[in-house]
Amino acid sequence: MERYAEYKDSGVDWIGKIPEGWETTAARHIFQLHSGKTLPDNLYAEDGAFPVYGGGNVRGRTNFFNVHDQTVIVSRQGATCGTTRLIQGKAWITEHALIAYFLSSDFHKRYFAYVLQAMNLGQLSMTAAQPGISASLVQSQHIPIPGYSEQRAIAEYLNKKTGAIDAAVKDIERSIESLNEYRQSVISEAVTKGLDPNAPMKDSSIDWIGQIPETWNGLRMKAILNRIEQGWSPSAALSIDENNGWHVLTLSAVKHGSFIADAVKPIDMNFAIPANLELSDGDLLMTRANTKELVGDVCLVDDCPPHVIPSDLIYRLTLNRSLALPRFIMYALLSNMVRRQISAAAKGSSGTMPKISHNIIKQLQLCLPPLSEQQSIINHLDNATAGIDSLIQQKQSLVVRLKEYRTSLISECVTGKVKVPGVEE
Repeated sequence: MERYAEYKDSGVDWIGKIPEGWETTAARHIFQLHSGKTLPDNLYAEDGAFPVYGGGNVRGRTNFFNVHDQTVIVSRQGATCGTTRLIQGKAWITEHALIAYFLSSDFHKRYFAYVLQAMNLGQLSMTAAQPGISASLVQSQHIPIPGYSEQRAIAEYLNKKTGAIDAAVKDIERSIESLNEYRQSVISEAVTKGLDPNAPMKDSSIDWIGQIPETWNGLRMKAILNRIEQGWSPSAALSIDENNGWHVLTLSAVKHGSFIADAVKPIDMNFAIPANLELSDGDLLMTRANTKELVGDVCLVDDCPPHVIPSDLIYRLTLNRSLALPRFIMYALLSNMVRRQISAAAKGSSGTMPKISHNIIKQLQLCLPPLSEQQSIINHLDNATAGIDSLIQQKQSLVVRLKEYRTSLISECVTGKVKVPGVEE
């Protein structure tokens, strides 16, 4: 892309050099940030006329509003801390977001929404159990100010470019979702019907399973379980110097049959760790609590570093290996047949963190072939899922690159490193 003819030092690290005709100023001279307002529970309405925005996406609807025009909001707490969005029309903004009130109509809101995105506000969050950003801290940051016509041209250009990127990302994410559904169907078919389409069949005596191969048995998990152990979550070490050499596995380590070995936290050196909790390769893990879609997720431990224990939100399942191979049971537990049971049985006071008990696991119904056939199915699924997983990984990498390009493009444009079409010097 074309560059401006002359540049000068902005004096601001994150901005760098800016075009000669641009200026910088503290954000407080452009807008004031104020927290949104709490919306009482009784004012939420499922069919309300207006969206309710918190720190992340729309969190409900209401018939009341506290903004009524094009509005820039910044998430001020939690995992989405620093995320900026531009919303249109009437809406309710809760206390979990900051609202930008612009001091003049000479400032183009969409341009400054892009500036706030480029600032990576999440890095300004205060260290705490719940990350948060201060309105005064954001307002003290210096930002680049081109003329209004340039602000508009940059915003219009970025609307077009980021819109195309966002559409491409959505298309890729839909294809990833389709691949995941296909992966699920391949697993489900193999662990309920086997690999031989001509095998003699019999009634499983389980309505929602139907026919199974004649040599298979329909049973509950308790028939093949020797033991269920719950992990432990001692306090995390605040620094590497305070770590005792042990680590605790986090929920994100268990991911759709894959073991993520580096998803660990160091344990404070003051805790004595029960040796029997240490994980070993081949251990079958199941998440005890998570979202409705992820609770009961499973994996086999593979290439595990020493001195790692599961957290209290993870179970270790020990099987009777004379009846069941852990990798086959892992696939069975990932199947649609078992996932439906887990989703129906999981309970919790919070809709975002339902839990499953020992008894729920023991009562899960599945199909069990002879050991030799279990191994054949394992071999088949290892090969089949490897190809699907490779495609998914390629697409996920492409999404990451597109999002990185989007971030870079916004930064380059709002700091004047490139001159967008339509700008005259």
